[in-house]
Amino acid sequence: MKRLKFSDLNEEDRLRLDFEGSFDQQAELEHELEPLLQALEENADEWMPDVVEGQRQRKYSRASIWKSLEEKRDEKNTDIVFGRTTWPALYMMLDLRFPPLPPQLRLSLKVQPLSFFAEAERCLKLVEMVRAWASRYPVTHASAHSLADRGLADSPLFGRDMETSIRDGFDKIYEVFWLNVFGPRLVETVGRERMLSTPAHRVEELPNGSVLLVTWPTAADFASDAARLAQARAHAHLRPDLDFSTLLRTLRERSATLAPVEPRFHPDVAPLLSRVVDDRALHERQRLISELNHYQPPEPDEWLPASAALPSDVADPQRALGLYGELAEHLVALLHTQVPSVFDETPQSLTEVDYQFWHQDFPTVFERHHIDAHAVPAIGAYLGQVLVRHLGGQWIPRKKLEESQVLVGHRVWLPFVRAWRYMRSRQSLLDSSLTQLYRVAERHRL
Repeated sequence: MKRLKFSDLNEEDRLRLDFEGSFDQQAELEHELEPLLQALEENADEWMPDVVEGQRQRKYSRASIWKSLEEKRDEKNTDIVFGRTTWPALYMMLDLRFPPLPPQLRLSLKVQPLSFFAEAERCLKLVEMVRAWASRYPVTHASAHSLADRGLADSPLFGRDMETSIRDGFDKIYEVFWLNVFGPRLVETVGRERMLSTPAHRVEELPNGSVLLVTWPTAADFASDAARLAQARAHAHLRPDLDFSTLLRTLRERSATLAPVEPRFHPDVAPLLSRVVDDRALHERQRLISELNHYQPPEPDEWLPASAALPSDVADPQRALGLYGELAEHLVALLHTQVPSVFDETPQSLTEVDYQFWHQDFPTVFERHHIDAHAVPAIGAYLGQVLVRHLGGQWIPRKKLEESQVLVGHRVWLPFVRAWRYMRSRQSLLDSSLTQLYRVAERHRL
């Protein structure tokens, strides 16, 4: 029974729901959470959690929930995670705070893929679940929307610094999402009559004075022009100080930013660039793909014609080969935790190494003298070993590492020179990648 984790899946847009309310801290916890769990079980259907995690993972049941909450509880709070073992993937965290902290019930929910909520009936059941929660637990603010589009909206900062965001929260209408619940204080700030007259798919006053607002029947097509028009109309109505045309233009620009772009990366570095894209936040990826489609890495020039190769000048070639192997093992020791494939010394492991150094921003983060003295020799030796192992290369040892060569076909390659250039900056990790040099050497080996 293994919970599906987003980190194990190809990441794509998700539905994100955030609910922030309060509960009766003096009441028995099981009684207080009964309405929340009942609404979840009645409406989740195909995305219903089947596992609960406290200190350990258990099959979903009320007993498992109470046990998990108990074992995670400390003086001030408790939290548990709900998930699924089958598609669609779910991550849901319930966080409760106790005295002396103010009473707070916070729930964050993500379901991948967002396309799962393309059906109106499934979206309606989600809305009914949130309605039940907001009717039972005094709510400050709740919303559900595309995770990627929330990123473009700069949620939850909305242009503020972190300290201000934490202090003020959602104290005015910064954004209108697909699904919204506005607490009584926010409703009164806007004006109850204005709030209830908002042009939207659904507007409903809840018994506790909160207002539920849904802009469009389905969540998955939030980026369609019709849905954006509805979103802009609702936002402009609730914030008459904002210009409708500007709001609509901004929403359309966000839709264009999220529109899928077909990757057309340079073939020598395509596997590496794909990893670079995956490292970015969802809302930034399509723009980055478009930029990288135009990226042309410089042609490697760390080579000589075989006829111009420098002859070996070492007294003991076997000892020199042993040194190269030891240096390569230094790279294995450095990266084996983050890059298990580094043990294999394969072309694929070169790409994994490239990505890891880029991900860490290694040339900037670590001290330059350590990089040049230790990392560069290890990287150069590792690159040379892969050329030898997979392209039938042959080391031509030299006393100076930077002069050491690997003969492949009619060229000799200078792996230590490549490694030195590679470690100059984060950009040079792409411009002088190990992946690209190997691919070029592979093409010229015959």
